[in-house]
Amino acid sequence: MALSAIRNLDYVILLCDDVQRMKGFYQDGMGFRIEEDNPHWVKFRVGSCALTLRPRGPWLGWEDGPVPKDSAAVQLAFCVGYDEVDNCHAELIEKNVDVIEGPKDQHFGHRTLFFRDPEGNVLEIYAEIDSAQS
Repeated sequence: MALSAIRNLDYVILLCDDVQRMKGFYQDGMGFRIEEDNPHWVKFRVGSCALTLRPRGPWLGWEDGPVPKDSAAVQLAFCVGYDEVDNCHAELIEKNVDVIEGPKDQHFGHRTLFFRDPEGNVLEIYAEIDSAQS
């Protein structure tokens, strides 16, 4: 099968109602570095992956369609070290970010922190819990 040749996720595109507002959140709020900014999209580099923002609407011959009201379109997860989950939480609170759930050790082996971006997408910062923290 040709599809078995896929080895990694290279980039994620977030469809946005307000690209400039989202750009400000991911650049200033999250501290992500802009790699490309043009009239069609804004691309950030996050580790080995690109996170791209583009306007929702017609694109290359198809229509994206609306996001259902009061519904997240996507959940993104970002991995950090165990102690950094709490530090990220403090920084998000300082920036008045909509935190859904503060730092918590989960039964599935992650310490998690959940919050939303300006368009309601769910973002997660997590760390693997190793035997030292258990």
